[in-house]
Amino acid sequence: MQANDFIQDIRKGYPELEPDKDYPPLQWRSVRDEVSDVEWQARVDCACAYRLVKHFAMDDLIYNHISVRIPGSDSFLLNAFGLLYEEITASSLIKINLAGDVLWAPDFPKGLAYQFNPAGWVIHAAIHEARPELEGVIHTHSLATMAVSALAQGLLPITQTAMRFEHVGYHDYEGVVLELGERERLRHNLGQNDVMFLRNHGVLAVGRSIAEAFNNTYRIERACKAQLLASACSTSLVMPPASVVAKTNHMYKPGSRRPYGLLEWPAMRRLADRIDPSYKT
Repeated sequence: MQANDFIQDIRKGYPELEPDKDYPPLQWRSVRDEVSDVEWQARVDCACAYRLVKHFAMDDLIYNHISVRIPGSDSFLLNAFGLLYEEITASSLIKINLAGDVLWAPDFPKGLAYQFNPAGWVIHAAIHEARPELEGVIHTHSLATMAVSALAQGLLPITQTAMRFEHVGYHDYEGVVLELGERERLRHNLGQNDVMFLRNHGVLAVGRSIAEAFNNTYRIERACKAQLLASACSTSLVMPPASVVAKTNHMYKPGSRRPYGLLEWPAMRRLADRIDPSYKT
């Protein structure tokens, strides 16, 4: 598939829709007994991450994407482009490979032939291919991360939360991410970082588990909000010494404590259960 072919083919991500005008509630056939235990767990955790991103107001209608690699394979799960995050369940996720082939998709209601977001595939496949150790990749367009992505100075280490990210990547805006040639630049700019700001666009957070990826997403969101609030109040910000930033960052590293998200994820799953346990279906 050539870059230009893919751009011309973008309409496949926006199929002709003829939904039932009564808009009946979505109902998914459970695939619990049709997939491996490993894939099912990945599906449940991925759907949970979507619900949590919605709960913490980091979603953007039907847009953006969270992917989870199915352990032991080159395939990953992605949302159907047209569903709100609160509608996503374990059995509604589309399974695709690095080449963009659909390996499995749910039976959508008549008139709703949803596909995956083409830009989502370009971004997520690029990261999963370059860094096979990663399980979760989360991309958001929250107001806070979009704002910081447009600041020349980017993220500032003015809070303890921000100091956790001593190094973050930056990727200059090239337009909607649909050209395959951009994949290499995305991979290069992410490097070995856990977070990359997509300039004038949003943010990308990754993790060796979906728990870690969500934790990175939540923390970078709060770091951006704190920076914007402080900047709105004063142009004179207290900047800790570089040595203190490095020391704090070291204390947060998985080798110093524990993998990010490990302690928090059971609590996050319980929260998602209290909000709406349907994500597990």
